[in-house]
Amino acid sequence: MKENDIKNAGKALTITTVLTLFIATFEMVNALRFYKPGMNLLDIASYVQANRWIFAFTFIFANLVLFPSALLLYKANGISLKKEIFERKTLGGDILWGVILAIAASLLSLLSLPIYKGRTELAFVEDEKMGVGITVLYVIALVFVSGICKEIYYRGFAKKFCGSVFGEITALLLFNMLFGLLDWYNFGYSFVLGLVCIFGYQKRKHMIVPMIIHGGVNLISIIYIIVMGSH
Repeated sequence: MKENDIKNAGKALTITTVLTLFIATFEMVNALRFYKPGMNLLDIASYVQANRWIFAFTFIFANLVLFPSALLLYKANGISLKKEIFERKTLGGDILWGVILAIAASLLSLLSLPIYKGRTELAFVEDEKMGVGITVLYVIALVFVSGICKEIYYRGFAKKFCGSVFGEITALLLFNMLFGLLDWYNFGYSFVLGLVCIFGYQKRKHMIVPMIIHGGVNLISIIYIIVMGSH
């Protein structure tokens, strides 16, 4: 194991851990602002996105402020991020795999619905429809910024910079634990989503696959909120 590998792994892990702790702490503090006696954890978690504007802008800021460090890490090691994301000769197949796995991951989310029956009358209930402005912002934040940046942090970093130190699968699972911690309020679904992303990434070898899975699942969720809000 080269000393440079250890340094790269340390940088990758640091960047991803900082992002995880910042967003997870923000989410917790934001939710606890609405705490009332009698609330359970499910009730508290429901308030993470009570103010969608603040949630989306903070999320975008946190991901993008660290992005130059990610780019520098790839560039310093002579790695083409573009080639890590996609190659023309496999692009069609990669997109197809991403779409199929995004649909599968969305269906898996239905298994977590019984958990939310534990919420009480103190849980947050959205009383307004998503307007055009917040819908566009959510698409930017959760489909593009989340789908692209977080996959570079949680999948790309794990495989490219930590695989040689921890072992590829171990590194991917370690970073997936951080991925699940960042979205603690969905009680494990992000960890499951991460496993689907890892499968797609390992199968096709290009980051565009988990990017499509991740962004696709979020897009389906946004569409679901819009449709349900119209009833």
